[in-house]
Amino acid sequence: MRAVAALVIAFCTAGVAVVGAQAQGSTAAPQESSAQPPAAEGGTPQQGPAPAASGQLPGQTAHDNYTYQPDGRRDPFLNLLGTGAPAPVGRRGEGAAGLAVAEIIVRGVVQARGELLAMIQGPDNKTYIVHEGDKFVDGTVRSVTPQGLVIIQEVNDPLSLVKQREIQKLLRSQASAKE
Repeated sequence: MRAVAALVIAFCTAGVAVVGAQAQGSTAAPQESSAQPPAAEGGTPQQGPAPAASGQLPGQTAHDNYTYQPDGRRDPFLNLLGTGAPAPVGRRGEGAAGLAVAEIIVRGVVQARGELLAMIQGPDNKTYIVHEGDKFVDGTVRSVTPQGLVIIQEVNDPLSLVKQREIQKLLRSQASAKE
């Protein structure tokens, strides 16, 4: 039993030397090379540097940094699920700035001091007045026309090539007349 334990310890410390000794037909335990550290006080060998992994050159590290050069393409190693823009966390903004484009309904268009303003209704049944350039959670009012609103909406779809789209929100009476 001690002979097997001695061979196991010698194999762990000497590495390739055991294979060479067995190939020559020698049954004696191989001599430790001077490059290996001496055994610890408990009789077990100290851990030396780990041998290089197969297929790895001596100068290489385990994790070489690799950077992907997209050149207009998406990274094929990124997960497509959940890579879009993060959803707003916590409370939304106050007033019309806290509404999403899909949530609003145009209730009216008024002219004040030569400028067109739109009256919109949110999901909370409150009415807000918006001007050209006002922002929503996911878009901006491009213009107010007598027929309704023209909004530039930010697209959060990672597969879409288009990052913005133009949406027309028409007055309710005109929208129902088209249908």
